[in-house]
Order: sequence, then structure tokens, then C-alpha cells
Amino acid sequence: MRTTFRSLASFNYRLWAAGALVSNIGTWMQRTAQDWIVLTQLTPHDATAVGIVMSLQFGPQFLLLPLTGYAADRFDRRRILVLTQSAMGLLALGLGILTLAGAVHLWHVYLFAFLLGCTTAFDSPTRQSFVAELVGDAHLSNAVALNSTSFNAGRLIGPAVAGVLIALIGSGWVFVLNAVSFAAVLAALAMLRPAEFHGRLARAGQRSGLVDGVRHVWGRPDLRAVLVMFFLIGTFGMNFPIYISTMAVSVFHVGASEFGLLTSSMAVGSVTGALLAAGRDKPRMMLLIVASLAFGVTLTIAAAMPSYRLFAVALFFVGLSTQTFTTTAHSAAQLWSDPQLRGRVIALVLAVSAGSTPLGAPLIGMLANTFGPRWAIVAGASSGFLAAVVGVLAFARLRRRAAA
Repeated sequence: MRTTFRSLASFNYRLWAAGALVSNIGTWMQRTAQDWIVLTQLTPHDATAVGIVMSLQFGPQFLLLPLTGYAADRFDRRRILVLTQSAMGLLALGLGILTLAGAVHLWHVYLFAFLLGCTTAFDSPTRQSFVAELVGDAHLSNAVALNSTSFNAGRLIGPAVAGVLIALIGSGWVFVLNAVSFAAVLAALAMLRPAEFHGRLARAGQRSGLVDGVRHVWGRPDLRAVLVMFFLIGTFGMNFPIYISTMAVSVFHVGASEFGLLTSSMAVGSVTGALLAAGRDKPRMMLLIVASLAFGVTLTIAAAMPSYRLFAVALFFVGLSTQTFTTTAHSAAQLWSDPQLRGRVIALVLAVSAGSTPLGAPLIGMLANTFGPRWAIVAGASSGFLAAVVGVLAFARLRRRAAA
């Protein structure tokens, strides 16, 4: 356990992690309430509208890619985070006020989702690369895994809390509470000890533009493999809302509470995977290959499960393998890249992982409608097998280069 939580020995990281956990719970509360008002208040159960909201939130990761990674490398990350976290809190508060006043319309949600996506596009690469300043490269892999644990703990707790609060006090107050949760991160940022920061390279800002980051990644077989593997699994594999909802409604014919338990089962697996990753010293290409293969295998098994309970058990292992892959990939992107270009590399990986899912979701949804949910899951599982092939080819190339 001491190895798993070693990054918490740092005062700065411990403070940051506490604030981030509160904010993650609030963020998942807002996502749940946002989907709820779109489906039940603003549209006649229109899932397409939810998909549009999703695209507007993740699309800016692609649109702003030339700027976001460069900003994370060039400017003071702590100041950027103060600005982005403040903006995200104000956006949550604005949506909450509109909802409480009974004045919210669907286009308001679209607008707030897009603005939140623009802010998150700058926040995410800055936040991930800022971790290196808090713990240094020696504990970076562990800190990235603990960040993933916090994120998935928020996914485990937030929707359940939001469901209760929506029934008791309404969706508007859930948005307001999320706005308040950002105060925890802002307080943590204000209380950090700059004297204990791990320094950045002074020349980090001399290289300019996204092109340097792309050139750096494409010139490295290991980083290139991470990006391609993430694209395959992110685009075609990580469409879990489609898999879980269609299996729950069309195959097992269960209600909303049972649907929530399926999501929680996968979240428990994700938290477990993140904690196991936290115990590892550094990312390895072989682990990425094994995790990709496990992703494909566990999804295939889930598609074949004959009962609701067995499907829930399979989702635990899907969450475990997915989190092992994503945490290892994010750690690799940071530790294997040039520190001068770390922000741009992270921005590339985040853009691929977050921005590619809306591209593949319509195709997976069409497969579910045409051939059934089980075949849609099998199609998603194939992305894990393809990603494993990409990893094996990259590993073989690295071995040849080392031998030469």
C-alpha cells in the first residue's frame, strides 16, 4: 500500500489530489444531471440530443489542439488552471441559475457544453502535465494512476449522489453544487508550496506550435504506437454508454436502477485498475499490449454473457482492462516524451482519446440497431485486438533498434 500511494507523501500532490477528488465528484454529478434534463425535460427522450451534447463537449479537443498543448508548455500551468477551473465553475453556476429559474432551453445546454469543452481543452493537458511539477518524474507514473483513481471514484460516487439529489431538490441545484465543488481545486491551487515544485526546463517555450509535438510523436515508434492504439480503442471500443444501455433495455429488459448498477460495476473495475497501476514503477510497452488484448477478450466475453448478473461481472473486468490501458498510455505519453514537448504530446493523446469516441459512436450505434447490441460489443472488442497488433509491431521494431 505504501508503494501504491507513494505520491501522497508530497504535500503539494496530497493537497491537489484532495481538491481534485471533490471536483471530480461534482463533475460527474453535473454530467448525470445534464443528461437527465436533456432526456426528460428538454426533449421527448431524444438520445440524439445527448449525443450532440457529447460531441460539443469533446469536439474542442480537436478544434483547439494547435493551441492547448502549446499553452501547457509555454505558460505558467498553475495560472492556467486557476483560469480554467474558475471558468468551469462559472459555467456550472450559469447553467444552474437558468435551470432553477425555469428558463433553460436545449440550445442553452448546447452552448454551455461547447464552452465547457473549450475550457476543458486547455485545462486537461495543463492539469496532466502540472502533475510532473508536483511530484517529479520519479513518481509521475504513480501520480497519473492516482489521478485516474480519483476520476473513476468520482464516476462511482457522483452519478449515485446526483440521482438522489435530482429527486430531492432538482437538477438545477446539482449544477450549483458542482460550481461550489470547484472551490476545492482553487483552494488547493492557492495553498500549494511553490518552493517544493519540481522545476520545468527553462527552454521549454522555445519550440513553438503543434507541428513540433506531432513530429516528435511520429518520429518515435513507441509514442506513435500509443497514439494509434488509443485512436483504435477510443474510436471503436470505448462506447460504453451504447453497450450498457442497449444491453440493459433490449437484451435483459431491466429498469433504470439495474442500468445504474451496470455502470457502477464497470466503475469499480476502473478504480481497481487505477489502483493496480499506481503500484507500478513505470509504463511498459508490453503492459500496453496485454491491456489491449485483455480489453478485446473481456468485451467479447461480455457480449456472450447470457444473464444480467454475468454481464455485470464481465463489466467489472472490462473496466479493469480499460483503466489499465488508459492509465499506462497516459503515463507513457508523459514519461516517454521530451519534457520540452510534454504538454503538446499530452494534448495529442487527449484529443485522440476524448475526441475520437464521438466519431465511432454513430457507427457502433448503427451496428447495435441493425445487428443487435451483442454484435456491436464484438465490433468494439475488435479494436482491442487491432491495438494489440499495433503494439506488437512497435515492440518488435524497438527490439530491433536496441539490438542494432
